[in-house]
Amino acid sequence: MPVKIAYKTALFVFGWIFVVLGFIGALLPIVPTTPFLLLAAFCFSKSSPKVHSWLTSIPYFGDAIIDWDKNRVIKPRAKAGAVFMIVATFSSTIIFTKIHVALKIMLVAIATWCIWFIVTRKSRP
Repeated sequence: MPVKIAYKTALFVFGWIFVVLGFIGALLPIVPTTPFLLLAAFCFSKSSPKVHSWLTSIPYFGDAIIDWDKNRVIKPRAKAGAVFMIVATFSSTIIFTKIHVALKIMLVAIATWCIWFIVTRKSRP
Protein backbone atom coordinates (compact mmCIF):
# COMPACT_ATOMS: atom_id res chain seq x y z
CA MET A 1 0.00 0.00 0.00
CA PRO A 2 2.78 2.55 0.74
CA VAL A 3 4.16 1.96 -2.78
CA LYS A 4 0.82 2.92 -4.30
CA ILE A 5 0.68 6.12 -2.22
CA ALA A 6 4.27 7.00 -3.22
CA TYR A 7 3.40 6.33 -6.89
CA LYS A 8 0.34 8.60 -6.76
CA THR A 9 2.28 11.29 -4.90
CA ALA A 10 5.10 11.16 -7.47
CA LEU A 11 2.59 11.42 -10.32
CA PHE A 12 0.91 14.37 -8.60
CA VAL A 13 4.24 16.20 -8.15
CA PHE A 14 5.30 15.46 -11.74
CA GLY A 15 1.89 16.63 -12.93
CA TRP A 16 2.44 20.05 -11.34
CA ILE A 17 5.97 20.25 -12.72
CA PHE A 18 4.57 19.58 -16.20
CA VAL A 19 1.84 22.20 -15.70
CA VAL A 20 4.45 24.81 -14.78
CA LEU A 21 6.60 23.84 -17.78
CA GLY A 22 3.51 23.96 -20.02
CA PHE A 23 2.58 27.46 -18.84
CA ILE A 24 6.17 28.59 -19.33
CA GLY A 25 5.90 27.15 -22.84
CA ALA A 26 2.80 29.24 -23.46
CA LEU A 27 4.91 32.34 -22.85
CA LEU A 28 8.20 31.28 -24.46
CA PRO A 29 8.16 30.09 -28.06
CA ILE A 30 11.13 27.77 -27.60
CA VAL A 31 9.47 25.64 -24.90
CA PRO A 32 6.60 23.41 -26.05
CA THR A 33 3.27 23.74 -24.26
CA THR A 34 1.01 20.92 -25.36
CA PRO A 35 3.31 17.93 -24.67
CA PHE A 36 3.85 19.12 -21.10
CA LEU A 37 0.13 19.64 -20.52
CA LEU A 38 -0.64 16.21 -22.00
CA LEU A 39 1.91 14.69 -19.62
CA ALA A 40 0.35 16.64 -16.75
CA ALA A 41 -3.11 15.40 -17.73
CA PHE A 42 -1.83 11.82 -17.75
CA CYS A 43 -0.21 12.23 -14.32
CA PHE A 44 -3.33 13.84 -12.83
CA SER A 45 -5.64 11.23 -14.37
CA LYS A 46 -3.75 8.63 -12.31
CA SER A 47 -3.28 10.71 -9.15
CA SER A 48 -5.95 13.40 -8.79
CA PRO A 49 -9.21 13.37 -10.77
CA LYS A 50 -10.09 16.77 -9.28
CA VAL A 51 -6.95 18.45 -10.66
CA HIS A 52 -7.35 16.56 -13.95
CA SER A 53 -10.84 18.02 -14.24
CA TRP A 54 -9.47 21.51 -13.56
CA LEU A 55 -6.75 21.07 -16.19
CA THR A 56 -9.19 19.93 -18.86
CA SER A 57 -11.50 22.86 -18.09
CA ILE A 58 -8.89 25.51 -18.96
CA PRO A 59 -10.41 27.30 -21.97
CA TYR A 60 -7.47 27.35 -24.38
CA PHE A 61 -5.82 24.02 -23.53
CA GLY A 62 -8.65 21.89 -22.18
CA ASP A 63 -10.21 20.97 -25.52
CA ALA A 64 -6.88 19.83 -26.97
CA ILE A 65 -6.21 17.67 -23.91
CA ILE A 66 -9.67 16.10 -24.06
CA ASP A 67 -9.37 15.50 -27.83
CA TRP A 68 -6.08 13.72 -27.28
CA ASP A 69 -7.20 11.76 -24.20
CA LYS A 70 -10.43 10.48 -25.70
CA ASN A 71 -9.72 10.16 -29.43
CA ARG A 72 -5.99 10.66 -30.03
CA VAL A 73 -6.91 13.60 -32.29
CA ILE A 74 -4.91 16.73 -33.10
CA LYS A 75 -6.97 19.38 -34.84
CA PRO A 76 -5.63 20.72 -38.17
CA ARG A 77 -5.00 24.23 -36.81
CA ALA A 78 -3.01 22.82 -33.89
CA LYS A 79 -1.04 20.61 -36.28
CA ALA A 80 -0.18 23.58 -38.48
CA GLY A 81 0.89 25.68 -35.50
CA ALA A 82 2.99 22.89 -34.05
CA VAL A 83 4.73 22.13 -37.34
CA PHE A 84 5.40 25.85 -37.91
CA MET A 85 6.92 26.26 -34.44
CA ILE A 86 9.04 23.13 -34.81
CA VAL A 87 10.40 24.28 -38.16
CA ALA A 88 10.99 27.83 -36.91
CA THR A 89 12.73 26.94 -33.65
CA PHE A 90 14.77 24.01 -34.94
CA SER A 91 15.81 25.88 -38.10
CA SER A 92 16.89 28.95 -36.18
CA THR A 93 18.87 26.80 -33.78
CA ILE A 94 20.56 24.90 -36.60
CA ILE A 95 21.30 28.01 -38.66
CA PHE A 96 22.26 30.58 -36.01
CA THR A 97 24.14 28.57 -33.39
CA LYS A 98 27.64 27.22 -33.54
CA ILE A 99 27.15 23.61 -32.57
CA HIS A 100 28.76 20.44 -33.81
CA VAL A 101 27.45 19.02 -37.09
CA ALA A 102 26.43 15.81 -35.31
CA LEU A 103 24.14 17.83 -33.02
CA LYS A 104 22.63 19.58 -36.02
CA ILE A 105 21.94 16.21 -37.64
CA MET A 106 20.37 15.02 -34.39
CA LEU A 107 18.15 18.12 -34.27
CA VAL A 108 17.02 17.52 -37.85
CA ALA A 109 16.19 13.92 -36.95
CA ILE A 110 14.22 14.94 -33.85
CA ALA A 111 12.33 17.66 -35.73
CA THR A 112 11.53 15.26 -38.56
CA TRP A 113 10.23 12.62 -36.15
CA CYS A 114 8.12 15.18 -34.26
CA ILE A 115 6.62 16.54 -37.47
CA TRP A 116 5.95 13.02 -38.76
CA PHE A 117 4.23 12.10 -35.49
CA ILE A 118 2.04 15.20 -35.49
CA VAL A 119 1.06 15.01 -39.16
CA THR A 120 0.18 11.31 -39.03
CA ARG A 121 -2.30 11.69 -36.11
CA LYS A 122 -6.00 11.85 -36.90
CA SER A 123 -7.54 15.29 -37.35
CA ARG A 124 -11.08 14.28 -36.49
CA PRO A 125 -12.56 11.63 -34.16
